[in-house]
Amino acid sequence: MKILFLGSPKFAKIILESLLKNGREIVAVICQPDRPADRGGKIQMPEVKTFALENGLKVFQFEKVSANLDEIKKLDYDLFVTASFGQILSREFISYKWGVNVHPSLLPDLRGATPIQTALMQGRKFSGVTIQKMVYEVDAGEIIKQQKVEIKDDEDYCALEQRLAYISAELLEEALKDIESGKAKFLEQKGAPTYTKLIKKEDGKLDFSKTAFEIVNQVRALAHNPGCYFEVQGKRVKVLKAKVCEMNFDEKAIANDKKHFIIGAKENAVEILELIAPSGKKMDGVSFKNGLKDVEKVD
Repeated sequence: MKILFLGSPKFAKIILESLLKNGREIVAVICQPDRPADRGGKIQMPEVKTFALENGLKVFQFEKVSANLDEIKKLDYDLFVTASFGQILSREFISYKWGVNVHPSLLPDLRGATPIQTALMQGRKFSGVTIQKMVYEVDAGEIIKQQKVEIKDDEDYCALEQRLAYISAELLEEALKDIESGKAKFLEQKGAPTYTKLIKKEDGKLDFSKTAFEIVNQVRALAHNPGCYFEVQGKRVKVLKAKVCEMNFDEKAIANDKKHFIIGAKENAVEILELIAPSGKKMDGVSFKNGLKDVEKVD
């Protein structure tokens, strides 16, 4: 079975790596274009591209797959696989050759681009992985394989993404074997679908009028990208790690505690464990807090 692979970030890279380890023939890889990665404007390649080039695979980078169908149709492939690709594929592309999509949720729950972030922000205890047949409607295809996965209390986006990617890779291989043998079952999705939303930079702003659980879940989901932050003395502090502290005092107030950096919330409080100071220096919360002078609350 000759495979055309479409994906861009780490989640997709892990799955592509597994396909190669399992002896799958990858005809080519399509990923998003290189893009600026930080304020400095440094151009960064998608992780899938880096891995593909290191392994001698043919790589295409299209702003729009639909605008490059003539080039794609020259490729000799039997099936395409998508994983965190980041583009809506056209009807013409999907109808040319059939394919499967790897989606990190229990479809029809959490359709869309941000199922891992959404599950974490909602404080869910379980998520999952679905291998589905590709159709034009987003994440609405028939289910080939599906597995429920428990979310660990201490997992953030990066940890959960990686674990779901490895589970997805195993499930995808099972699905491909079933497809090859003719044993694959294609089941319609059951139940009312729920949807995720695109994450914007402003979604990372921490609001201490929310509960501590909501704030900490926001950090778990978004600290990696687009980043979580609050301001103190008019300067932005990026939060990398935080936990719920079971104590109550005024919202935004900083606890008088030299051994912890604790900020009051609507319910309970938030302990800031790791952050990036306005200077750009990464440090633990206590060191930053003890460097503040005459500051009783965040902005």
